[in-house]
Order: sequence, then C-alpha cells, then structure tokens
Amino acid sequence: MPVTMKQNDMIRIAVQKSGRLSEKSTALLRQCGIHFSNGSNKLKTQASNFPLEVLYLRDDDIPQYVHEGVADLGIVGENVVKEKQRHLDILEPLGFGKCRISLAVRNEAQYSGLTWLNGRRIATSYPVLLSTYLKDNDVQAEIEEITGSVEIAPGIGLADAICDIVSTGSTLLSNGLKEVEVIDNSEAILIATPAPSEAKSLLIEQLLFRIRSVQTAGRNKYILLNAPNDAVAQITSILPGMRSPTVIPLAEEGWSSMHSVVSEDRFWSVIEKLRNAGAEGILVCPIEKMIV
Repeated sequence: MPVTMKQNDMIRIAVQKSGRLSEKSTALLRQCGIHFSNGSNKLKTQASNFPLEVLYLRDDDIPQYVHEGVADLGIVGENVVKEKQRHLDILEPLGFGKCRISLAVRNEAQYSGLTWLNGRRIATSYPVLLSTYLKDNDVQAEIEEITGSVEIAPGIGLADAICDIVSTGSTLLSNGLKEVEVIDNSEAILIATPAPSEAKSLLIEQLLFRIRSVQTAGRNKYILLNAPNDAVAQITSILPGMRSPTVIPLAEEGWSSMHSVVSEDRFWSVIEKLRNAGAEGILVCPIEKMIV
C-alpha cells in the first residue's frame, strides 16, 4: 500500500486519462521504475515507491492544471500547449505521439494552393494554431471551431476544409479527404509549472533524470561481438561507443569479445561495416536504462 504523504512532500504529474498519449505516458513512468495502479477507473493514484501522484485528465485540461500549479508536471501533445497559450516550461520532448497538424480538403476539390482557401470555411479544433497560420500566410478564411469528429465537416457541408492532427492519414482517407498543407508538427512533451518550490524542483530533477535515462536507452543498442585480435583496432574505429569498446580476451587464442553501444540511427550501417571488418557472432540487445 502507498505511504500517505502530504501534497508538499510529493509532486503531481497530469497524464491523459484516455487517448493516443495515455498508454505510452503511463508506460514511460513505469519504465522509470515508478509503481502505481492503473487509472482506467480513477482520477488520481499515488505511486508506492516514489513521492509522485498521477492525475488522469483530458488532454485539453492538462496545460491549465500545470499552469495553475494544481499539477507540477504534465505529459501532453505540443500542439495542445501551443493552442492553449499557457506560460509553461517545456522540460523534455518525449519522442512518442508524433503527429502533424494539417489542412485537408475533399478528394474531388481542385486545390491549387493556399489562395484556394480565401473566402472558404475551415473546421478545426485548433483555432489559435490555424488563425496564426492563416495570418502568417495572408489567407482570409472563416474558421468554424468544433470539437469531436472534425473530418465529417466537409461531407455535411459545414466547411470546405479541415485543420486537424494527422498521424497515418487513414482517418482522412476513410472520410474522403486529402492532406494538402502541414501547418505544424507535434509530439508528446513533458511540461512543468513555471515556479515550483525548491523541494519540488529537486523531485522534478530526480524524475527528469530517470526519464532521460530511459529515453537515451531507447535510442541505443548494446552490441556484443567476437573478433580476431588483428581486427580489433579496425573494429574499434568503427564502433561509436561512449568512449571506446570493452575488449575481453576469449578462451580461444587470437580472439577477443568486444562490447559497445550503437545509436539506433547508425545501427544497420555500423553492422555492415563490422561484418566486413571480420566481426562474428554479433549480438544486439535492447538497453533498459542508460546513464550518461
């Protein structure tokens, strides 16, 4: 059972109760070694092994709760923070929930560029982002602010175009729409209230340290391989380890085992170079935590 603590003794983090960021937000906290119960039927829950309380909220409400200090931290889409125009500290991009905010029109529309939008109606749940984009591009269009299923607006005659988040584009396709302009890009971010107390700042730094360790681990792979001793120097020059690879002599004379870390982005190109240099028995393992 969690130990009861006063609010001043812990930090609060707001996450989506349901939606596209919900599962990955709670998974990230658990990867940080924080234990708490599922929030499917709860509004809040307290961690049992870290001074943290998790608040389960609508994503649109998270910036307000963090801005007003009800929550010290929040995990929310960058697009939501921009739309709500709250003064918040962005501590860390989290690398998941990536999407774009795009303009889309009906498939049969003869879209010829932004000037096509002049005098037309655009349905959106992001009036602030859209109005800024239209103003920056000198487009005069009418904004229809709606919530819920924005994609249906052109089909029922409410609007000529929509502005909404797009991940794969499958929702647009199923509603007879085509993406024509990207107005912004977004991903999940960790936000913080602007002026936490000294005690809470310390806890926030501890949590941020864990998050960054998990994020760094996810971007790298641990490699183990066997190599003839006369190839160790060449393989060392290929491996982009944190300093240099670990080299351990094998029982078989003339051979060594080499251990290193390779970034996900360089993984396949490095593997090919290692094989060409004489590496054998290459093992690639995921990294759970990585402290740099």
